[in-house]
Amino acid sequence: MTTPRLQLTGITKRYPGVVANSNVSLSVAPGEVHAVLGENGAGKSTLMKIIYGSVKPDEGSVMFNGKPVHIRNPQEARALGISMVFQHFSLFDTITVAENVWLGLDKSLTLNEVTASIDATAAEYGLDIDPKRPVHTLSVGEMQRVEIIRALLTSPQLLILDEPTSVLTPQAVEKLFVVLRKLASEGCSILYISHKLHEIRELCTACTVLRGGQVTGVCNPQNESNASLSRLMIGAEPPALEARALNAGADVLQVQNLTLASDDPFGTHLHQIALTVRAGEVVGIAGVSGNGQGELLQALSGEDRRAPAGSIRVLGQDASRLPPGRRRALGLHFVPEERLGRGAVPTLSLAQNLLLSRRDAVGAGGWLKLGALKAQAEDIIARYKVKANGPGAAAKSLSGGNLQKFIVGREIEARPKLLIVSQPTWGVDVGASAQIRGEILRLRDAGCAVLVVSEELDELFEISDRLHVIAKGRLSPSIDRADATVERIGEWMSGLWDDAAHHHNKNEESAHAAA
Repeated sequence: MTTPRLQLTGITKRYPGVVANSNVSLSVAPGEVHAVLGENGAGKSTLMKIIYGSVKPDEGSVMFNGKPVHIRNPQEARALGISMVFQHFSLFDTITVAENVWLGLDKSLTLNEVTASIDATAAEYGLDIDPKRPVHTLSVGEMQRVEIIRALLTSPQLLILDEPTSVLTPQAVEKLFVVLRKLASEGCSILYISHKLHEIRELCTACTVLRGGQVTGVCNPQNESNASLSRLMIGAEPPALEARALNAGADVLQVQNLTLASDDPFGTHLHQIALTVRAGEVVGIAGVSGNGQGELLQALSGEDRRAPAGSIRVLGQDASRLPPGRRRALGLHFVPEERLGRGAVPTLSLAQNLLLSRRDAVGAGGWLKLGALKAQAEDIIARYKVKANGPGAAAKSLSGGNLQKFIVGREIEARPKLLIVSQPTWGVDVGASAQIRGEILRLRDAGCAVLVVSEELDELFEISDRLHVIAKGRLSPSIDRADATVERIGEWMSGLWDDAAHHHNKNEESAHAAA
C-alpha cells in the first residue's frame, strides 16, 4: 500500500457553543484529487485550517508522508509542502500583488524575480493579473487569482483549493483542470472544496462528505450523480426551481450611454453601457471578474455618483447623481459581493446590521425600536434558515454562506421594486444556493425587477430571463436564456460578440419601444 500523503485521525475542534469538527478522519493519497464536500457550517474550513496550521485541533493526529506532524503555523505548513488558497483571502490591502506573493516565498528570491514568476505563472494558467497593482484596487475575483498564483509558485506536495473556479470562464476552468490533473500526475495531492457538484464529479477521484462537523460519507464522486451527492451533503435533494413564462412589465431600470472613467488607476472604464430591466424579470450579467462589474455596480448603487445626468433612471426618475439612501427611497436595494465590510459591519449584531439599509425600525426623532429590530432579525434568521446564535450574534461569527443568506434576506424582505445582487451564491452550499435562487424568483414573480451580476454561469442560466456579458467595460447585447449556450457566453466573455447579435438586439429594442 502507498503511504498516504495526508492522514487525519480523530480530529476534533471545539469552539464556545459549537463543535466545528468531531472525530474527523481523512486520508489523501499522493497524486489524488480529493474533494471535501459539505454545506456551509459543516466544518470544512476549520478542517482545512487545521491542516494548514492556522488552527490547532483539540484532539486527533496529523500525519504527512507517513510521519506524525504538529503544524503550528502556516509557515511550517509551507515548509512541509502544504499550500492553501483560502476562500476568504489572506492578503495585505496596502501593498502590491508581487509584494504579497513575495511574503510567502523563499526569501532568497528578489522581488523582481517573484514579479517575473507571477507573470509567467499567470500566463501559463490564464490567470490575468498585474503584479504591480496594490491589492486594495483588485476585485474579489482578482484577489482569488493572486491566492492561486501564490500557492502554485511554492511547488506544493499538497495543494488545498477552496472555491478556486468562481473567477473563471468555462474555457478557463477547463484549462485549470488540465493544470490540476498535470499536477496530480506529477504526484501533487489536491484537496478540492467546491459547491459546484459537476466540477467535483469531473475532476475528483475521491470525496469525503461532512455534515455537522462529522464525516457522513466517503465516495468516488465519478460514480455519483448531483442528486446523490446532494443527499449525502444535506440529507435531501435541493428543491427544483419552477420555470414560468416571462411576463415582464414596465421598465424599472434604464441605463443609457453610461460612459464612465474609473477613478481607480487600475480600474476598468465603462463604455456606452446600455441596459434595461423590467418589472417581473431577472436580467443576468456574466463575465470574468475585473471587467467592469465593480464600476458598474458602484454607479448603479450610488457609491459612485459621477455618472452622466440621465444615464441611470429608476422608475423613470433620473438617479444618476442620487446617493444610496435616495435610491433606496425609490425602491432600489443592493447586495454587494463583499459580505464583511460592505454588506455587513463585522462587529455589529445581525439586528444592528439591518439598519444599514432599512429604516422601518427607526421611530420618531431617530429612536430605535429595539424590539422590532430584534423581531425582524429573528424572522430573517428563521425564514432563510440562517445558522446563527440569535439576532445578537456578531456578523463576523457567521460562516460566509450563512451571512450571505442573512444579507440577501435583509434586502429581499425590504420588498424592493428593483433588486441588484452581486454574486448571490458565491461560496454558498447547494442547499442554500437553491434557497436564495428560489427567493429571488419569488421576488421576480411578485413584480420586482432583478439584476444579477454573477460569475456562476449555471446560476445565471437557472434564474435569468435574459443575459448580458460584460467584458473590458463594454456590455454585450442581451440574449434570451433560451437562445444562450455556455459556449456562446464563454466566447462573449472575451469580448467576441458579433455585429449580427448587436443588430438583433437593436431590432429587439425598437420592437420593445414601439410596443
